[in-house]
Amino acid sequence: MADVKNQQVTSKREAFNERLRSRYPDKSFEDEEALFGQISDDYDEYDKNIAGYQEREKAFVDMFNKDPRSAAFLQDWRDGGDPVIGLVRRFGRDEIREAIDDPEKLDEMEAANKEYLERVAKSKELDEKYEANLRESDKMLDALQADKGYTDEQMDAAVALLNKMSDEVVLGMYTAEAIDMALKAINHDADVANANQEGLVQGKNTKIEEKLRKSKGGDGVSALDGSNTSVSQKPRRNLGAIERYGDNNKTIWERGNEKRRRES
Repeated sequence: MADVKNQQVTSKREAFNERLRSRYPDKSFEDEEALFGQISDDYDEYDKNIAGYQEREKAFVDMFNKDPRSAAFLQDWRDGGDPVIGLVRRFGRDEIREAIDDPEKLDEMEAANKEYLERVAKSKELDEKYEANLRESDKMLDALQADKGYTDEQMDAAVALLNKMSDEVVLGMYTAEAIDMALKAINHDADVANANQEGLVQGKNTKIEEKLRKSKGGDGVSALDGSNTSVSQKPRRNLGAIERYGDNNKTIWERGNEKRRRES
């Protein structure tokens, strides 16, 4: 009986862990602190959502209690009815007209109508800007595909990914995949510059090593400061009258040394 009980508890725990893993695939709950921390965060979020639902529900209830016709109007609208027809059905055309022409509500009506017109104009402006930008984007995508040689499937996949990421951002979702891609894009230029610099340094080092190997192997040039240096001397040209002052095969330093010895 105890084994059955333990098996049931383990099964429920595993089911709960599986639920967490499916909801948070990028997190690990092997540590109990992480597990209970996530449970606490979920409960906080749940309480916050419940409080929001209750606040909105209370606002609707107060509105419905103030004028029950508003509830019926919203019900008609939810069922797919025309909201304007629904207003006439629930409030009557004369009452709606009187509300529009009421001198005490004239300023409020004018402000509401102005807000409506501005919203329509803004929506139209945004639609036009969207269409213009979309046309330019299509041209850019065609040029990019032709220049880089991308396939239609590659271009469609890239656009789909960008659309997915933009939808997630609008909803306040920042995934690890999106952040990783952003960081790679930000660091791309620096990474390329570092790679080029490393390649340049490596190339210079290779040239230096090659020169050192040639020097060690002998390049036909004798070192000037070596003690065993042997310089091959060619017979000098006949200098005519100057030849009587010394051996033509002696250097100026050798002849000078002999002169100093004679004078001393």
